[in-house]
Amino acid sequence: MTSGPGTETLTARVHKGLHRARIGMRKAGVDYFRGEGSDRFALAALFLAIPAIAAGTLWRPEWIAPTALVLPVIAGGLLLRPANLLILYSASAAALVVESALFGPYDDGPDRITPGTVLVVAAVGFFGLLIAQFRSRVGVPWRRGGTMLFDLRERIRVQSKLPKLPKGWHHEMALRPAGGQSFSGDFVVASRTHGGNILEVVLTDVSGKGMDAASRALLLSGAFGGLLGSLPPHGFLPAANGYLLRQDWDEGFATSIHLVLDLDSGDYELLSAGHLPALQLSAGTGRWEEKSGEGPLLGVYDGAQFDPVKGTLRPGDVLMLFTDGLVEAADRDIAEGIDRLTGEADRYVTSGFAGAAWHLIEAVAKDVNDDRALLLICRDA
Repeated sequence: MTSGPGTETLTARVHKGLHRARIGMRKAGVDYFRGEGSDRFALAALFLAIPAIAAGTLWRPEWIAPTALVLPVIAGGLLLRPANLLILYSASAAALVVESALFGPYDDGPDRITPGTVLVVAAVGFFGLLIAQFRSRVGVPWRRGGTMLFDLRERIRVQSKLPKLPKGWHHEMALRPAGGQSFSGDFVVASRTHGGNILEVVLTDVSGKGMDAASRALLLSGAFGGLLGSLPPHGFLPAANGYLLRQDWDEGFATSIHLVLDLDSGDYELLSAGHLPALQLSAGTGRWEEKSGEGPLLGVYDGAQFDPVKGTLRPGDVLMLFTDGLVEAADRDIAEGIDRLTGEADRYVTSGFAGAAWHLIEAVAKDVNDDRALLLICRDA
């Protein structure tokens, strides 16, 4: 017996309906965990958990204490919007009232609803409401907030990655935020321009440190990355200075050093905006020499001039760029810090500088409560 057209149509509609429902549930789940969906499902689940916990307390109070009601309250503070959180709190208060009525006065024996139980649940609810209101004001659900911070950190890390260099060259770089945090006010942007023959690297130290400077460092690293390679080398720092001035930040200055290196000849130019000098190791003499251009801090005044200094990296030479957190400390001046840095770097002259950047920071400024960045550009002998 064959099915008629009506039966086939009904079957097809059922399949389509189930497919739409499955897609809808999947999308709702993805949106929820991304922080973009409704919290009604979480509210329903937590709302049903409250009578279940209350029933368990009435049945076995020695195993399920009355204060167990703080569990859905804590979860609600993380999952729900403030308006729905108040609904959950009303259910929790009603559960406490029912438990108190069925258990009797708290001084009649153990496992009763005491004033301390009410205070604990109320205090947890108060702090949960504060957290929910903060999240609502910021507009970042807790499920997405950690992911956003991770994405920001990875974006800074990717933007600070140097391009691959041709044979005969290599680089070493290390960034250490202040206080062991994940975000730093120091950042690097780099690009190979003019058909890949020119390496441009900009090392910047934003005023402030750690999380205080991280948001400005992220904004500046994106802007500087867009400017680098889009302008002639001598136009980069003036454009960066103008961009920083337009932000009108209360603490809006930064230091920066811009390296323009010809990878064929080894000739380079250094342009500085109030940054510490670079250090060049000459393979012929084994000595470190300071190299620094002239220029004011970024974001101080308009129309600033940045005069370059020129040099050449010959086979075996090394150029070292760093931020002040590596050489400056309360108990020593910058000159002493630079001497200490070059002294430690001399240990790598014979064995090579592979992996040296991280070890130099550990040796020179391991415990300094400041952002630290170190970049080595090496030309193989």
